[in-house]
Amino acid sequence: MAESKLRELSMDFSVDIINLVKYLKSNHETVISNQIGRSGTSIGANIHEAQYAQGKKDFISKLEIALKEASETGYWLELLHRTNYIDDQQYKILSDKCATIRVMLVSSCRTAKSNQDNK
Repeated sequence: MAESKLRELSMDFSVDIINLVKYLKSNHETVISNQIGRSGTSIGANIHEAQYAQGKKDFISKLEIALKEASETGYWLELLHRTNYIDDQQYKILSDKCATIRVMLVSSCRTAKSNQDNK
C-alpha cells in the first residue's frame, strides 16, 4: 500500500516538475530547468523501476537512488526560490511535496532493509 501511494505521489510530482520546466523555459531559464527536469522526474522513474527489481538489494538500491534524486531536486527548488524564479507559494507547495516523498522513501528503505536483515 505504501509503495502504491509513493508511486502516485511521485507521478504527481513529476507532472508538477514538467509544468515547472515549461514555465521556466518560457522565461528563458534553461540551466536549472534542465537539471530539475532530470532529477525531479527521475524520482518517480526509479520508484517505478523498483517494483520490478531483481531482488531486495536491487529494490533498495532503486529507492536509494530515488532518495538522492529527491534531495537534489530539493536543492534546485531552493535555488529557484532564492533566485526569484519561483515565488514563496510555489516553492512551499513543491518543496513540501518533495519532502513528503523523501520521508516516505526513507521509511520504505528502512523497512526493506529491516526485512532483508530478518531473513
